[in-house]
Amino acid sequence: MLPIDAGSCGSSEPFALRVIGDDMSPEFEDGHIIIVDPGGQLKTGCFVVAKAEGEVVLRQLMIEGDDYRLCSFNVNQVDIVLNRANCDLLGIISQRAGKRRKHHKRYDESL
Repeated sequence: MLPIDAGSCGSSEPFALRVIGDDMSPEFEDGHIIIVDPGGQLKTGCFVVAKAEGEVVLRQLMIEGDDYRLCSFNVNQVDIVLNRANCDLLGIISQRAGKRRKHHKRYDESL
């Protein structure tokens, strides 16, 4: 994913990003559009966008005590572990859209 400049967006307003890469394939394919909700409720298993290791990443969240584990679906990617107190989660994924209607999916209804 590319760096985000959210200076013109309200900090609690949902925003859209385009997925770049295959870290979360097959759930999120290269080119899919995702809607990120900064005010969404964090739960184990939800998908999040976070700033980690100098990059903005899309991962599945696992809450483990005082830590967040950010898991990739790509076996070549290592899980990222962040301390809950000082991590930078940008929001949860509430929707996904692609080139075809079958690629559209809501995530906020299933959590």
